[in-house]
Amino acid sequence: MPVPDFQTLMLPALQLLGQQSPRTSVEVRHALASEFSLTEQDLAELLPSGRQTTFANRVAWAYSYLKQAALIGSPKRGVYEISERGRGILAEKPKRIDIPFLSRFPEFQAFRQPPAEATPDVPAPAAIISQELTPDEQIRAGYKRLRESLGVQLLERVKAVTPTSFEQLVIDVLVGLGYGGSLVDAGKVVGGGGDEGIDGIIKEDRLGLDSIYVQAKRWQHTVGRPEIQRFAGALQGQRARKGIFITTSTFSADAIAYASNLQISIVLIDGRMLVELMMDAHIGVSPAEEIKILKQDEDYFDGLDAS
Repeated sequence: MPVPDFQTLMLPALQLLGQQSPRTSVEVRHALASEFSLTEQDLAELLPSGRQTTFANRVAWAYSYLKQAALIGSPKRGVYEISERGRGILAEKPKRIDIPFLSRFPEFQAFRQPPAEATPDVPAPAAIISQELTPDEQIRAGYKRLRESLGVQLLERVKAVTPTSFEQLVIDVLVGLGYGGSLVDAGKVVGGGGDEGIDGIIKEDRLGLDSIYVQAKRWQHTVGRPEIQRFAGALQGQRARKGIFITTSTFSADAIAYASNLQISIVLIDGRMLVELMMDAHIGVSPAEEIKILKQDEDYFDGLDAS
């Protein structure tokens, strides 16, 4: 089964402390993993940051919320124990403990209350993002939606540029991704009537040990196999081994299958992938705002305790 969301973990986590307190966070995670029959693969699933497992992160958030409602305490780092209030809640035998359940407690209400400067026009994140997610998962989910929205806007803008400008944009993206080292000597737009299906040439690396030939098509309709066949023929005419076919539209299944079976290497990049690469290379986009996510520095406080 998938890793449970952090609210689903709240009641079982509290029950574990009701059975034995105090307990270390490691003991709790092992017990919860067994209770939910999580596999090694489930437990190894990482957050996008790659620095923590999803399961450990959600258990930590479950205990953080229980602590904010004063159902548990933490006598020392990495150790939890149930409070008298927590024992009282278990005596009620609730079927589930979640954010609405915890909202009965004034301490939790104060924790969840939007900042004073919040206005109806700027709702609190919890009001616009599923409460199934932990706060840091909410941030990542919001970031993903912002990026998806930006991608849609970018693709519409790219489709509106001239064919010549689109060819230059493609070279800019490839250089921005690290091919050739710099725009001055890394790539060039060929274009024009005599390009024989080649719109650009870019060096694979700074030393120019190999060249990659590019075809860029600002199209609305699906690119089919015949277009890829013509591009492959143009590459053979240049004695080239590597090519990139980029379009603002999509590729047919037949075109994808044909490209994958060629002896030469042709990479197909459709509109959605193109705008993803543009965002990665910071082409046509610029930073709007940077938000730093802070966490408590336990090493600092350990140093204070030791002094």
